[in-house]
Amino acid sequence: MTHPPQTQDDRARPASRRVVVGVSGGIAAYKAPELVRRLRERNCEVRVVLTRAAREFVAPLSLQAVSGHRVHDRLLDEDAESGMGHIELARWADDIVIAPATADLVARLAAGMADDLLTTLVLATEARIWLAPAMNRVMWDHPSVQDNLARLAERGARMLGPDSGSQACGEIGYGRMLAPEEIAERVARVDTGALEGKRFVVTAGPTHEALDPVRFLGNRSSGRMGFAVAEALREAGAAVVLVAGPVRLPTPGGVERVDVVSAEQMHEAVFAALPADGFVGVAAVADYRPADPRDRKIRKTGEPMTLELLPNPDILRDVAASSPRPFVVGFAAETEDLAERARGKLADKNLDLIAANRVGDGLGFDTSDNELEVFAAHDRWTLGRGPKPALARELVAIIAGRMTNDGDADRRKERDDA
Repeated sequence: MTHPPQTQDDRARPASRRVVVGVSGGIAAYKAPELVRRLRERNCEVRVVLTRAAREFVAPLSLQAVSGHRVHDRLLDEDAESGMGHIELARWADDIVIAPATADLVARLAAGMADDLLTTLVLATEARIWLAPAMNRVMWDHPSVQDNLARLAERGARMLGPDSGSQACGEIGYGRMLAPEEIAERVARVDTGALEGKRFVVTAGPTHEALDPVRFLGNRSSGRMGFAVAEALREAGAAVVLVAGPVRLPTPGGVERVDVVSAEQMHEAVFAALPADGFVGVAAVADYRPADPRDRKIRKTGEPMTLELLPNPDILRDVAASSPRPFVVGFAAETEDLAERARGKLADKNLDLIAANRVGDGLGFDTSDNELEVFAAHDRWTLGRGPKPALARELVAIIAGRMTNDGDADRRKERDDA
């Protein structure tokens, strides 16, 4: 097979990854040239595929200029090898990144359709598939969209976002396409071999402890950090079981998901998934549950009410005490004395690592960004503020380094002599 000719810039240095950027017909298509530019900054060689609708939002000439190659938009291309452009591109690519991935395109991919170049390319390739959804917040929440995304994730597609914020329609919520900088960083830095052959169990999200059929005790955890860790572990080659509390997030591609509600259910699901090589407890598990949950709604009386609480099982402690024992990583959300409290939990629960994050000031629960301090018995890593997927990849690099006795797993490691 003959690859498309390289530009002078491409020949100057070998590309680290061959990426096809697929652009579908949504307003976020205007970000496609920026995504191509960011990928090329990371030494990726890029080809662009446009759907017919995408041409209404972004000019092929712009994408040709930033990619250095002509744009592909026809299924049967007489200029491609034997007129079969989808086969040529399918074999060429290491990764196919669809950004934006509209609700329509997601539905066609989930149905296995091959009615244009981009959908046919996805069916004909063995490359990694990445989807960066972009749509109105109501569309994003629609059960059909979520079912389609879940189906694609089960087939191995990797999800990039979406983000939450203001949208072109004037509304605010989930559905905005992830920033091109973050998409490019995640695609370019994927490591498919650091944890090859390892198996991990990850917990994510809150737990809900029932008071009655309509009320519960819970917390503000969105599950996004735990899902990001599960995806980063999968990208590093590990087999991953994700035990998720009640959250509304798409399952990362290639990850086995088990949904639970309460802390006791999470404890049971975790031990059903063991043994494993590693365990990462990211979930914000409720420490207590009501002693006497009612089977009927508790009626308002206007009088004070005393609630008796019972301690929930300590999943981290129990996993660390299990046999065979996995490599155990805990999380600690703190509002004060972060380092002292994290080190206390590390020793008390016999953990290998603990990732501590300060809650508040736009960090921690139900936010896009986080900031982590990671502790081992004699070491400390400072992971500055950043998007949760980026921090998850850095944490996974530390985990892989510790599991392989590589003390230099993270370039920002700081020796803690305290």
